[in-house]
Amino acid sequence: MNPYPAALSYGRLLDPAQRPDPYPVFAELSREPVQRIDEHVWAVSGHADISRLLRDPRLSVQEPAVFGPDTPLGSDGEPFRGPFLRQDPPHHDTLRARTMHQFVPRILGLRPKIEAMVTELLDGLDGAGELDVVSALAYPLPVAVICELLGVPRSEEPVFHDFAARLTRALDPQESFTEEELADVAKTREDWRAYLTPMIVRRLAEPGDDLVSGLLADGDPAKRMTMLELATTLGLLLIAGHETTVNLIANGTLALLRDPAALARLRADPGLAPAVVEEVLRYDPPVQLTSRLTTAEVRIGDTTVPEGDHVLLLLAAGNRDPRRFADPDRFWPERPDNRHLAFGGGVHYCLGAALARMEGEAVLTAIATQLAAPRLVADPPPYRPNTILRGPAELRVAIG
Repeated sequence: MNPYPAALSYGRLLDPAQRPDPYPVFAELSREPVQRIDEHVWAVSGHADISRLLRDPRLSVQEPAVFGPDTPLGSDGEPFRGPFLRQDPPHHDTLRARTMHQFVPRILGLRPKIEAMVTELLDGLDGAGELDVVSALAYPLPVAVICELLGVPRSEEPVFHDFAARLTRALDPQESFTEEELADVAKTREDWRAYLTPMIVRRLAEPGDDLVSGLLADGDPAKRMTMLELATTLGLLLIAGHETTVNLIANGTLALLRDPAALARLRADPGLAPAVVEEVLRYDPPVQLTSRLTTAEVRIGDTTVPEGDHVLLLLAAGNRDPRRFADPDRFWPERPDNRHLAFGGGVHYCLGAALARMEGEAVLTAIATQLAAPRLVADPPPYRPNTILRGPAELRVAIG
């Protein structure tokens, strides 16, 4: 029997049965600012503590690793550790800066194209009396956008859709995996690299104006990303630019349709869209939690966490911390000072945050202004099993 009571709550959080409404479980885990899950795992739920710890250099994203003679090297000459999301400075900063240098300029002018894509997707419904927001809007839009950025033809979008779902599952806590699922995660990573390698080779031979070509040509050739680093970075962009946005769109639509008054306010004033998106990110965040490893003893409130322990930062709990947000369980788009934790913080702040906001604003505005009398067909909707990146598997909406 586990001697730590919070372990029972955390076990329930991992249970897919909790996916439609995990917030009572997060509330259980928030009864104390810091709770022990097991001998070397702690859960932190307060907004102020999480915000500070996200910026604390003593908390590492790197897991201990054993490197063998066959371990490939990164562009820094050190053994490859995976995506930069799972690396600490200084190499994290180098890889992130190279990516941002190519990524940011390419998204700055995308808003009109994104809005046109949403209109095209809605026009394709042909007056249907019902749609699944997930399959009709939330999935195809970010796939189309990331393929646009990478210079991938639209015919390849279903392949990216499949990889996005499989790569996302790999982010969940390992203790929730079966042996078969662990094997599938490894196979997915191999398949992703095998799929990308020919495309990367083609861009080396015939560069274009896409993100892949830009990353291949950026900076000093001796310091550019290796093929493995590039493939892993593109996988990270696929998840950051896709799965989080899928959940943002679906969670936002669900929140609006559950609150007709908020939907009516957005319909009357589309300029409210940015505030709506920020409140969705707080109220029902696409990323529910993240984890760190202490590299030194860390004091959190009255608790001392030893070096070498894991710390779970419960972003969704921090976003409903009553010490930070008034009436935190209320969906309130006009909420003032809405500094949520949905995109993390510090050096690992979400790479795709600006793009996710653009896509979320475009779709939620269209839901409010272009659909006639939208209403939920099933509430709650069915959810995908993912714990960390949480969102509906489908969201059926009647219109007209």
